[in-house]
Order: sequence, then structure tokens, then C-alpha cells
Amino acid sequence: MGAVSEFVHLRTTDAHPGVGTIALTRPPTNALTRQAYREIAAAAGQAARRADVAAVVLYGGHEIFSAGDDVPELRTLNAEETAVATGVRADAAAAVAAIPKPTVAALTGYALGGGLSLALAADWRIAGDNVKFGATEILADLVPDADGLARLARAAGASRAKELVYSGRFIDAEEALSLGIIDDIVAPDGVYEAAVRWVGRFAEAAPQALAAAKAGIDAAFS
Repeated sequence: MGAVSEFVHLRTTDAHPGVGTIALTRPPTNALTRQAYREIAAAAGQAARRADVAAVVLYGGHEIFSAGDDVPELRTLNAEETAVATGVRADAAAAVAAIPKPTVAALTGYALGGGLSLALAADWRIAGDNVKFGATEILADLVPDADGLARLARAAGASRAKELVYSGRFIDAEEALSLGIIDDIVAPDGVYEAAVRWVGRFAEAAPQALAAAKAGIDAAFS
């Protein structure tokens, strides 16, 4: 299994055969550090390789998906370390996007900044009706991840993506749904189970066919 992870774990249960959950566990806000991003990339790699994982849920827990980058940590970094942090952030989202299996982000509380970029790397997003979203990097004088910007633009359109990124404003679940940023809204307490049901529909499909279909569709939008 490699190094022991502190903040991110790939879990499977008998209750949901074939479904693996990449769980973010860095309370209280699941703020994303360099270490957390590296652990996300490692968990995504495990999910891609494991034969017992046919579909993946990305989940931050009952309270919050992720408030984004750990800004206090970023403020301590020199230029070289900042470049490394930018790279590991991009690598984590890329690793999630590269999982050759159906993936869904189960969103609670907040999905902000790097957390929103991470959610956008999944195939689909299921949110509680009280979730707040925001491309908030500009509010902390940070540069958003380029791939995250591209995914936001593909979902919401270039004009609306620019408005969201330039302002850094929060949007609610209804607006996120209307923009195509999320795919369904459910009661807050039912987010994880709804996500499992959504992605579990594909858990018994031929894995090679699913991987080829996903690669072909993603290539059309790259």
C-alpha cells in the first residue's frame, strides 16, 4: 500500500461493493496542504490500479468537502516552494481526472478554491442543497490552477467562469446546478449515499470499455 496517509484514504466497504471512496480527513475544513495534495494523487493512483474498485466517490465528510488551499501554509513558502505547491496541486486534480473509472464528488458544506478544482476533476458532482461554491483564489491573491480554470469554463462557459473567478464570489447549489457545475442536488444528509447510487450504476460495466469511453470523451474536451 506504500506510505501511510494522514489526511486522505481510499476506502471500500462490503455495503457498496465495487465503489471506492477517496476520503479527505483534515478537519475542520479539509484545507489542502502540499502533503494533502500528494496524498490525493496517491489515493487516485491506487483507485486507478485496484481491481476491486470499479467506481470512485470523492468525499470530504458530512460537514465540508474542502475550503481550498491552506493559505497560512502558502504564506510561509518561498518562491521555489510555491512553485512546488502549484505543481502538486495540479498533479492531484490531474490524478483524479485520470482515474480510468467513473468518478463522482459528493459535496457538503463548502467547495472553494482548490476544493472546487478538485471536485471539477471528477466526472460528476452531487451536492447538498446548502453547499456553497466559489473560485475564491483571487480573494487570497492566489493564481487558480490552469486545468481547474479550464474545467470550470467547460462546465459554466467562458463568460460566466471569468465572472466567478474575477469576483471570487460564492454561489449556492441552485446556481451551481443552473451553470452545469454540479449534476444533482439532494438533502444534505443524503449526499454520500446519493453519490454512491449515482456512480454505483456503472460498477458492473466492462472496465476496459468504460476506460476507453471516458478517455475518448475527455479527449474531445481537452
